[in-house]
Amino acid sequence: MSRNNSHLLNTKQAAAYLNLHPSTLEKWRVYGGGPKARRLGSKAIRYHRSDLENFAEQGASNTMGARHDH
Repeated sequence: MSRNNSHLLNTKQAAAYLNLHPSTLEKWRVYGGGPKARRLGSKAIRYHRSDLENFAEQGASNTMGARHDH
């Protein structure tokens, strides 16, 4: 892994970092909310560690109420 990619985590790693289940991050990507995700290529989803830190500092409670109209 290159130095620039050392701060990029896959969904499972990002979920562990935030103490969440990976499916929670997957749902947030589909329905909105959650930390910023990046698509690398056609399938790879990665999260930058600083985005996860910012999200955790803001508090997940702000995201949880983002979209309940489904």
